[in-house]
Amino acid sequence: MTAAAIEPEPVPLTRDAAGRLIVIGTRVPLDTLVAALERGDSPEAIHESYPAVSLGDIYAVFTYCVRHRDDVNGYLAGRADERAAQRSAIETRFPPDGLRAKLLARPDA
Repeated sequence: MTAAAIEPEPVPLTRDAAGRLIVIGTRVPLDTLVAALERGDSPEAIHESYPAVSLGDIYAVFTYCVRHRDDVNGYLAGRADERAAQRSAIETRFPPDGLRAKLLARPDA
């Protein structure tokens, strides 16, 4: 018996208009799936939370993350830097004083 060659399936990730990596056919970003996994959620629990992403695609994305750890970590670090810059720009434009500061200072916040 001869071994049959199995073609690998492409990683189900694409870039959206903003440059984020998202699961093809959804609006779920890679960042969200990785954060859920790092929180300790199982792929099945992640699928329940994000049913638009098939369980097979979740496993495929995580396989990609394991095999390309440095690239993924670099991408995620860049995204964190982008979010920090956006937050800083927003807080510069809309200083966190007044009502927002009062709400943040509340003991139940």
